[in-house]
Amino acid sequence: MSVSGSDAPTSRGAFAPYEWLVALRYLKPRRKEGFISVIAGFSFLGIVLGVATLIIVMAVMNGFRQELFDKMLGLNGHVVVHSLGDDFTNYAEVTKNIAAVPGVRYALPLIEGQVMISTPSTATGALVRGLSEKDLKELKSVSGNIRFGTLNGFDKGDGVAIGTRLASSLNVKVGDQVSLLTPRGASTALGTAPRVKRYPVKAIFELGMSEYDSSIVFMPLKEAQLYFNKPDSVTVLEVVLHSPDEVGELGPKILDAGGPTIYISDWRQRNATFFNALQVERNVMFLILTLIVLVAALNIISGMIMLVKDKGSDIAILRTMGASRAAVMRIFFITGASIGVVGTLAGLILGVLVCVNIESLREFIAWATNTELFSPELYYLSQMPADMDPGETVSVVIMALSLSVLATLYPSWKASRLDPVEALRYG
Repeated sequence: MSVSGSDAPTSRGAFAPYEWLVALRYLKPRRKEGFISVIAGFSFLGIVLGVATLIIVMAVMNGFRQELFDKMLGLNGHVVVHSLGDDFTNYAEVTKNIAAVPGVRYALPLIEGQVMISTPSTATGALVRGLSEKDLKELKSVSGNIRFGTLNGFDKGDGVAIGTRLASSLNVKVGDQVSLLTPRGASTALGTAPRVKRYPVKAIFELGMSEYDSSIVFMPLKEAQLYFNKPDSVTVLEVVLHSPDEVGELGPKILDAGGPTIYISDWRQRNATFFNALQVERNVMFLILTLIVLVAALNIISGMIMLVKDKGSDIAILRTMGASRAAVMRIFFITGASIGVVGTLAGLILGVLVCVNIESLREFIAWATNTELFSPELYYLSQMPADMDPGETVSVVIMALSLSVLATLYPSWKASRLDPVEALRYG
């Protein structure tokens, strides 16, 4: 490297123009430094892939959790109210009192029961949920996702609403008849006789969660009371709050409003194991994928150490021309940090682009490989979700930048401590 007298490093300021000039020239190694260039390239690629993978995986896991959270709570309610007795007969009064509690959006009385649903060609198990038309329309996850038929006049008829996957497995459409069988039928002298009744399919919905779409049957509340032999009672009340996070605060108020004959359970108790497992998996994945960025940062160290050894004579010339130890350190700091900063920004852009188009990418890969990616039966959802959390994304970027900057400190310090005389003698 040659530097004329007019270009001598006379500036003593931090990150002077000549420091940037020399550092950027070191980012374009000559042919004899090809191996260093390869290491730098792999370091850059490792940081890009590490940052992008972290952002994508965290976004997908956030989206997966949020979608499951919305669909599970959108159908089941945030608080479930049970009766201490065998029959929940005073449900109308309890529903009215609980609905008046501040923070409660609505309370739905319903009947639940296991049945076998069948057609002449096939049969499967299902869960019947008896709801009034007004209350069923309050469940936007259902009323907002009717694919065929309508819920209008639901109370006036004796039809049922079923999920798309259940309709597909039974090979039925709107207007077709299905048979429901329950062992809890009429009481006779010989015991309880099973009850079988045929119902027309009035509506077909799609919640987007395969477990629900393949097993839930909605029936008018009055008809469900007759079918399950509970003419004046319901099974439970499901309470939906304005904010699910307020369930701990509102639980005692709901108990007070409902009276001494009830007890409650909330979504945290019913789904604690499931959501805790998701959180643990998310944290472990974050730690594992962070290792990708760490390995890339270690590659920066090895590449920079090789570059310092190769540029020993250049460092000696700079030192003899008046460059300080700090200036030399800053030159190699800029060189190494540039790889990390540019790699992190490129990884951020790649991660955001993939997250925005993740469903299209999934469909393309599935088409190209002729395989089913993200099976709804396995993952419960019909589409791959991605929900980028701004704070989490910023944390990933800061972590990658910090590791990249820290990786350059030792090689840069080694360059600044190089003895010019020794470097020129053996360079």
